Amino acid sequence: MNRQAQTVVLFLTGGALLHAGFTDLYLRYVKAGLRPLLIGAGVVLIAAAVATVWYERRAARRQDAPQAGGPDTGDAHADAADAGTAHTPHEPRVSWLLVLPLLALVLVAPPAAGSYTAMRTGTALQQQPWGYPTLPADGTLRLSVADYAGRAVYDKGRALADRPLKVTGFLALDGSGTPYLVRMALNCCAADAQPVKIALTGELPAVLQPDTWIEVTGTYSPQQAKDPVNGTAIPYLDVTTTKPVKSPQDPYDEAWNG
Repeated sequence: MNRQAQTVVLFLTGGALLHAGFTDLYLRYVKAGLRPLLIGAGVVLIAAAVATVWYERRAARRQDAPQAGGPDTGDAHADAADAGTAHTPHEPRVSWLLVLPLLALVLVAPPAAGSYTAMRTGTALQQQPWGYPTLPADGTLRLSVADYAGRAVYDKGRALADRPLKVTGFLALDGSGTPYLVRMALNCCAADAQPVKIALTGELPAVLQPDTWIEVTGTYSPQQAKDPVNGTAIPYLDVTTTKPVKSPQDPYDEAWNG
C-alpha cells in the first residue's frame, strides 16, 4: 500500500479502537482492566496517521518549491519528478481489503464465548488460593461461579454449608446431557478465555437451552466430578429454583489464578 493508504488504515484502526474503548464493545475482546491501554493505543495510532499526513504535505511543499541555481533547474526538477512518478509501482487494489476487518470491528459485535467452547475446554480451577474473603453471616449468599467453585473444591464448602446460595451464569450441556452453570474467565483477552464450571443437580427446568443465562438458587453439595478435558474437579450445586436473566454487560470474569 502507498503512504496515503497506510495513513487511512492507521486512522481507521485508531478510530475502531477508540470506538470499542469508549463503548462496551471492548468487553467482547479484552478484560475490563485493559480499557485504558486500548484507548491509549487508539490515540497513538490516530496521532501517527495525522503526523504522516503532515510529513507528506511538508515533503510535497519542499518538492514543489522553486530551486535556486539557474533557469533550467525547475525543468530538470520536473523531469526528475515525472521520471520518479513513471517508475512508481501501483499497489494492487486488493490491499484495500485490509479495511474490511476494521469495518467489521465497528459494525459487528462478536458473540462471547459460550457453551460450545466451554465444553471443549478444561475448567480453569487449577490452583488452590491462599484464602477467601469473609462472607456475610446471614442471608442468601450471592457468589460468582468462580467463587463458589473455588470454595466448594478447595475449602470443602465450609462457609457454604446450610446457606442459601445464588449464582449466575450460562447453561452448558455435555454429551450425556449433564447441565453445567458456566462463566468464561479471561487472563487477557477473549482468545485465552477458559470456563469455570459448576455441575447442576436438583430441581431443574424440564427444557435446558445451552447458552441461556440463568440465576440459580440452591445449596452446597459435596459431590464432585472430574472435567474430562483436564481432570480438574468440578463441584456440584443442588438447585432449588432457577430463573432466566439477561446476559450481563461484561460476559467474562477475571481468570481464576488463586
